[in-house]
Amino acid sequence: MSAEVVIVGSGINSLVCGAELARAGKRVLILERNDRLGGCIRTEELFEGYTHDVLSGWYPLFLASPAFESLGPDLRQEGVEFLNTERPTGVVTPGGDSLVLTTDDQANVETLNRLQPGEGDRYATAMGEFLAENSELVFGMLGSEMWSRQAGRLLWKESRRRGGVRELTAFLGGALEPARAWLERDFDHELTRALIAPWVLHAGLGPDDAYSGIMGKVITAALVMAGLPVVAGGSREIVAAFERIIRSHGGEVVTGAHVAEVVVERGKAIGVRTDDGTFHRAGTAVVCNVTPTQLYGHLLAGAAVPAEMTQRAAAYRYGRADMQIHFALTEKPEWSSPDVADAVLIHLTSGLDAVSRAVNESERGLLPAEGTVVVGQPTVIDPSRAPEGASILWIQLQELPSRIKGDAAGEISTGSDGLWTEEVSEAYADRIQERLSKHIANLDRSLMGRKVFSPADLEGLNINLVGGDPYSGACTLDQFLVWRPLGGAKNHETPVRDLYHIGASTHPGPGLGGVSGLMVARGLT
Repeated sequence: MSAEVVIVGSGINSLVCGAELARAGKRVLILERNDRLGGCIRTEELFEGYTHDVLSGWYPLFLASPAFESLGPDLRQEGVEFLNTERPTGVVTPGGDSLVLTTDDQANVETLNRLQPGEGDRYATAMGEFLAENSELVFGMLGSEMWSRQAGRLLWKESRRRGGVRELTAFLGGALEPARAWLERDFDHELTRALIAPWVLHAGLGPDDAYSGIMGKVITAALVMAGLPVVAGGSREIVAAFERIIRSHGGEVVTGAHVAEVVVERGKAIGVRTDDGTFHRAGTAVVCNVTPTQLYGHLLAGAAVPAEMTQRAAAYRYGRADMQIHFALTEKPEWSSPDVADAVLIHLTSGLDAVSRAVNESERGLLPAEGTVVVGQPTVIDPSRAPEGASILWIQLQELPSRIKGDAAGEISTGSDGLWTEEVSEAYADRIQERLSKHIANLDRSLMGRKVFSPADLEGLNINLVGGDPYSGACTLDQFLVWRPLGGAKNHETPVRDLYHIGASTHPGPGLGGVSGLMVARGLT
């Protein structure tokens, strides 16, 4: 089978890229190794009558992205409906203290001022300064190819607005500030810090990492502006809609097609070969939504690639591992902190120091004694995902080691091989359920089913989640912006002509924004 553009993998960036190209009249072929499209967008009925987004499931980045601006009308025409909330997130501490962030910023200010006099005013100042002074630059850089005239014009404009290059570099230096420094400087109450600090985990960072402060502001602003939308009926609906858009414009999608090689002739990608020997010719380009390890270590293993790029790809680092737990409940959760009952995503944590400690423990190979528990409640805004009166909980644990050296609490026997066995996974899930049951009075009573996906399970579901890393590579400064995926690379190009690299491992990084796919698609049209 031949096409103008052959796309390897079918995650959000592949679907955006394929749909954008197909609408522009390009013949597109998407090849997916799994039995279904979507990458990290995966919906399953884990228990009869309950619809679970097994991996990703929240779309604030997509709705705020240029990809949605371009493709949103087509998705709506295909029946995709996004459901949203005015209460996107909250935090609950082990002692039962709680706080909710809403999409009404004036209400947020008033709530924080009631928590502690002046706290809301400090919040308004911090976020107001970010939005007024820095958001155009930050969001602009995240939405631009780094080596481009667009990025250059943006930096020149910001340099002039700020009074010169030195003032611009002063901002860029300040943007490397860790979240801890920002939160401890600008907020006095531990509960405010606890509300914001866990969100840097969703950027693949810890609160003591460089630039986690600016990412904390980016995410906080995005939650207030965009809420925390989900796809009505489950994320499989958006995958199916993308497939219909691509097919309706002459494109093709094939599942169960494991690409084994990018075929290169005279320094140019001319197609791909699957593991069954089938050759798919690409008339214009090959686009790979894979990790650098896969691209340079496997797909291009037989091609003449500069040694320095191969070496950098081999040194590419993966981040902390993730675990997903899905609960099916016969009732709605009875939270001991009632104000979070209608919040869509809640963090259970003791606060800033607890997040920092859990990150550190996981990076040293330990199961955290008190990891941050991310509790998603999609049935709050989409009750169709469970039987009437019932609910589901989507649990994410982002502070786990890929290979286990021990248990920080000294309670779980982890063995000597470092592997995520079913026994270790279930024992850790038991720890999390026990903690949750102290805050959800009817959790154990109403529990109809529980399904645990360990880091090893996640990599089994999606080859890009190496070691269970949900972000397809550490998001630390050395693998961000111009250094993502590799130093020396230019945007989403590769050393092979007509071969492009997209996905979470590339700029602007992970999330359901679809931006890298859109960038490459627009470069090919």
